[in-house]
Amino acid sequence: MGILRQVAEYLYIKKKDPNAPNSQWVKYMHGINRISIFLFLLAMIILAVKLFSKH
Repeated sequence: MGILRQVAEYLYIKKKDPNAPNSQWVKYMHGINRISIFLFLLAMIILAVKLFSKH
């Protein structure tokens, strides 16, 4: 369940855990993870549009 909670935090669906470690490197890691999740979702949307627009 921890992975789903973390993804929800990345997508701004759930508030951050105030007890989580807060260092500069953790912020960088979470920023990169957030970018990769958004790009993945964007690619899935583009693929779905291409798939359904051919008919």
